[in-house]
Amino acid sequence: MTYAPPQAKFEVVFADDFLVVIDKPSGLLSVPGRGEDKADCALSRVQIAFPDALTVHRLDMATSGLLLFARSKEMQRAISGQFACGEVAKHYIADVWGAPAEASGEINLPLITDWPRRPLQKVDWETGKPSITRYETLSVSGRVSRLALAPLTGRSHQLRVHLAEIGHPILGDEFYAHAEALAARPRLALHAASLEFMHPVSSAKLMLVSLCPFDPS
Repeated sequence: MTYAPPQAKFEVVFADDFLVVIDKPSGLLSVPGRGEDKADCALSRVQIAFPDALTVHRLDMATSGLLLFARSKEMQRAISGQFACGEVAKHYIADVWGAPAEASGEINLPLITDWPRRPLQKVDWETGKPSITRYETLSVSGRVSRLALAPLTGRSHQLRVHLAEIGHPILGDEFYAHAEALAARPRLALHAASLEFMHPVSSAKLMLVSLCPFDPS
C-alpha cells in the first residue's frame, strides 16, 4: 500500500520547555518508516517547530489522537520511565462491531508478534507477553458500540487484537476486522483521547484531552 500521509496541520495540545503533545491525525506515521517515502511522520513535522523533540511513545499510523514528545534526553528518560512503570494513564475511544455481553470488563490475553505475518500480533498463551485492557461501553447504536478503553500494558496492536479476539473488532481495522466491520468506517475507529501523567519537572498533574474526531453512528 502506498503511504499517503494527510497534509492537514496537526494541533499542538500542550508545549513547554520540556514536553510537546500533539493531536496526531489518522494516516500519519508516528516515526519514520523504512524508505525515503516514509520519512514524513509526526516526529519530523514536530521537529520543524521544536527541533529538539524526541520520541517517547508511538501510535499506530491509523490511530489518531494524543502523542507525546520530550524536548531533551533527560526528559525522554523521565517520561519513558513513567510509561514503563504504568504511571501514564492512557484512554482511548473506539467504535466496535457488536456489543460486549458485559458492559464493562477486562481483557487479559497474552500477545506476541505473529512473525510470518508481521506487523500483525496474535494471542499466544505459551510465549505471549501479559497484556491487559479495561473497557467500558459508552453507547450502543444498532450493530455498533462505542467503548472507552484503558490499556494497562503497552503491547503493539494491543487494543486492536484484544477487541477482535473477543468478537468485537474495531471498525475500519484493515488487519483484524472482518469484512463488514472493515467496511463500516473509512478509517480505523480508534482515537487516543486522553493522557494523564505527572510533569517530570514541575510535578504538576497533567490531564490532556482530545475530542474524538469520528461520528459514532
